[in-house]
Amino acid sequence: MASTVYECMFLLDSNKYARDQNGVVKSLSDIVEKCAGELLASRLWNEQKLQFPIKGHRKGTYWLTFIRLDTQRVTEFNREAQLNGAILRHLLVKHDPRLVDTLVAHARGELVHEDESAVQETTSGAAGS
Repeated sequence: MASTVYECMFLLDSNKYARDQNGVVKSLSDIVEKCAGELLASRLWNEQKLQFPIKGHRKGTYWLTFIRLDTQRVTEFNREAQLNGAILRHLLVKHDPRLVDTLVAHARGELVHEDESAVQETTSGAAGS
């Protein structure tokens, strides 16, 4: 089982989200659970007018998630997302494992500390040039 971390940006129906925020968010986590995935971070990204209508909607709510998912379950995940009535579109992106911890921490709103030795090397290298 090859488990990978993915970033998924959901474009949600703003009307459904406004009426039942908890229900819509729970339906997103249910999709991840149904595909035997692990939800690492989930948060509201933005709500804005769309550049062009999508399925008759002129406004959308963007929801950002980071999930750990078996690579063989990606097709099932995409199908479940397409069948969910609150999701207008979604985009699933695979990230480099070296970036995952930083991206997930940022999505959770946690403070990310840089390695102090790396910062010192950069500043001393710049001073020596």
